[in-house]
Amino acid sequence: MHDISLYIVHDMKKPFAKFRTRALQLAVLLSLPFAVFAAHEDKEHAFTVGKNMQVFNEIYSYLDLMYVDTLDADEVVGTAINSMLRSLDPYTVYYPEDEVNNLRMMITGRYVGIGSVIRYNQKLKRVVIDEPYAGNPAAEVGLKKGDIILSIDDSTMTDKTVSEVSSKLRGDAGTTFVLKVMRPSTGKEMEFRITRRSVDMPAVPYYGLTRDSIGYLNLTSFTEDCSKDVRRAFVDMKNKGMKGFVLDLRGNGGGSLSEAVNIVNMFVPKGITLVKTRGKLKRANNDYVTSVEPIDSVMPVVVIVNGESASASEITSGSLQDLDRAVVIGTRTYGKGLVQLPVDLSYNGQLKLTTGKYYIPSGRCIQAINYRHARGGYTEHIPDSLTKVFHTAGGREVRDGGGIKPDLEVRPDSLPNIAYYLTVSGLDSTEVLLDYEIDYIASHPTIAAPGEFEISDADYEEFKQRVVKSGFTYDPESERALNTLKKIVKFEGYYDDAKTEFEALEKKLKHNIARDLDMHKEMLKDIISNDIVAAYYFQAGAVENSLKHDKQVKEAFRLINTPAEYNAILDGTYKQEAKEQEEEKD
Repeated sequence: MHDISLYIVHDMKKPFAKFRTRALQLAVLLSLPFAVFAAHEDKEHAFTVGKNMQVFNEIYSYLDLMYVDTLDADEVVGTAINSMLRSLDPYTVYYPEDEVNNLRMMITGRYVGIGSVIRYNQKLKRVVIDEPYAGNPAAEVGLKKGDIILSIDDSTMTDKTVSEVSSKLRGDAGTTFVLKVMRPSTGKEMEFRITRRSVDMPAVPYYGLTRDSIGYLNLTSFTEDCSKDVRRAFVDMKNKGMKGFVLDLRGNGGGSLSEAVNIVNMFVPKGITLVKTRGKLKRANNDYVTSVEPIDSVMPVVVIVNGESASASEITSGSLQDLDRAVVIGTRTYGKGLVQLPVDLSYNGQLKLTTGKYYIPSGRCIQAINYRHARGGYTEHIPDSLTKVFHTAGGREVRDGGGIKPDLEVRPDSLPNIAYYLTVSGLDSTEVLLDYEIDYIASHPTIAAPGEFEISDADYEEFKQRVVKSGFTYDPESERALNTLKKIVKFEGYYDDAKTEFEALEKKLKHNIARDLDMHKEMLKDIISNDIVAAYYFQAGAVENSLKHDKQVKEAFRLINTPAEYNAILDGTYKQEAKEQEEEKD
């Protein structure tokens, strides 16, 4: 779900009949004599389109008739379609009938299955349960993190990929199957009878109030009706005395444009034009205007974003920024200013089609990349020097292109290279982290509440010893960079003069797993604790646990508790550079 090509902006309530009609008209006209077609379109363009369509049909006809091997039409033509679309942009995607459910899941956040993340265990070469979702079949029957999937009904799964196992776990709502697993902590094989049902991926996995009455809400996607969930959560916290609100959009790749408009409308008055979409067809253009009175138009609001906040996340954060209604903090967003519409195709396929760009209240479009279609397609990043200045409602300068630049830049702590190799699935063949977490869970029937739990120093020492003994290795960036530099210096003939210095540096940078684990102890403890909490308290617990050590969230809370600074940012008198220099002196 983190593939950027999956991020959609669309209005699900908009009828698409006129787009289908247009496509059918074009298909019919292409089959008519050129003279008739020319009466409807520019002659030169129409001729070029017709010629290439005819040539393509002829080529495939000859391939099908005469090529040495029998061709699979779905595969060959599908490859041609996908190659054509790749030359346009990463968001225009063709979904044949057997993949349409993937598109529907992205739009609605729903699918039919058991409600669990699965992953491939590199050490066992098996697909395993990774994270069941609260309130769904996998969790209800008692599946646990690390359970090895052996079979589904009579089909063996021990030689299957994650994709193959996933397709077998999904099916029609109400159908029942027998899932056979082996629990690694006991070595016992277990059978579970599971009934598939509609699984709702939670758009709001967690919300809650801090001790000083600041509300926090984590929004992971803009799926259908997510604005209702946000509204309910906001009202609930407001009724409990909330005095400030933090909306976390980090990692949120977007979704429904109309849901974004509904969320912004919670904080700004009725009758404001938030988004304008503009494309080739004027009848496809739309203006999205706030339609109801806000829930709260004065409470301090902070929105947290990062480089994975895209499309509808950028509409939400950018609109609130343009209207001076919220302070945006974090790091610059992805920069997706394009709009897609799903269009029905023949034989139950669908095309997710880029139809235009969107513009937020200041009039800017924040698209960061220009997609060029010549030479099979290529991209051009828009440099900051070519962006244009726009102004917020209060007169602050903002720029187009390159995403939403936060009002207050707050960078997260970087992930150490050793942590990256230990935690990213597929990089560690020993699976030492997963094995440790499975054993910890098996030996601890209960743990502390999500906001309090963390593994002890003794627990971490046990984990460290396991890693050292497991044979775990990783590629340190410093060592790689040094080796690259050595090759360059040798090529240029300077190595002999610098040999002593290189040897001394190599000794200092020598790979030492135990030392690296000690150096990054606190961050690794946080990662392990968060994984363990998820096994007991699911997604909500994991989010709550992560807030204890989240640098950006802490800054959002601090900002709400510092009204003078919050207001100075919104009225344009705040200077982050001056504050950073002052902090350095202190």
